Amino acid sequence: MSVTVTKTGGRTVTITWEPGDDPRGYLAAAVEGDQLAYALESLGESGAGHAGPAVSEGQALLATRHTSDLARLLERRAAVQVVMLKDRYGLSWRRIASALFDDPEKQSSVRRMYDSGRRHLGV
Repeated sequence: MSVTVTKTGGRTVTITWEPGDDPRGYLAAAVEGDQLAYALESLGESGAGHAGPAVSEGQALLATRHTSDLARLLERRAAVQVVMLKDRYGLSWRRIASALFDDPEKQSSVRRMYDSGRRHLGV
């Protein structure tokens, strides 16, 4: 995949990708629909979240929805990647659990992700 994030200065970045890298349009939708912006904003917030006085209730709800939507999409994509790790590369449940959770004993969590990924793939 040729998605690149280039730091262009201080706290500025440029994100680029090739059309073939986004066949389902997830990247474009995340950028154009503000999901990515709201998710990144949430990473920079204090532990209290939406602490700024200028944030209205509606804005806070919208930000939370966009962040949550992107988080769910990323969970689904990670589950599909687990299917690839198991089926294409033949990795063991322990190895995948160790890579994802730094805990080889979390094999049941990986198996649940695998099952979810297969459902998303329609297999």
